Amino acid sequence: MRKSLFATLALAAATTLVCSLPTPSVAQSTCNTSLGQVSTNRYGSESVSNPYSFAGSQYSSTGVNNPYSAYGSPYSSKSATNPYATNAPKIVANDGTYLGRASANNYDRESASNPYGKYGSQYSSTSVNNPYSVYGSKYSSQSANSPYTTTAPKLYGCK
Repeated sequence: MRKSLFATLALAAATTLVCSLPTPSVAQSTCNTSLGQVSTNRYGSESVSNPYSFAGSQYSSTGVNNPYSAYGSPYSSKSATNPYATNAPKIVANDGTYLGRASANNYDRESASNPYGKYGSQYSSTSVNNPYSVYGSKYSSQSANSPYTTTAPKLYGCK
């Protein structure tokens, strides 16, 4: 009787512990290196389109525009420019919505470059390529295509 009661209490405590752990978000996983914002804003301090920001500089050690960095090299598995990359940077909207990967791989189902995938289709609500979605419209404050936004989706590189 005591053994079964102890086993039941231990199981209940373990279940409570496991259930109470917070679920990690996309940005809190191993992909937590901030690479800037996916934005056409040429003046944004975190925009990959600003050649003077840490994210847009061709000399930045974590820049997607630096052909010698892990995230910009055409040969790195973590690169946005490698068409065969397996671990490209993740795109996460300011509201926490996962928007796929910044990858040149047109066949990756998570790539924003895949015109038939959930994150690359011009018809998907979670695509930066949909001109009518919150994340793709040039008029939305959360869009990668708005030249005036400061709350564009962010890039997170994986270690």
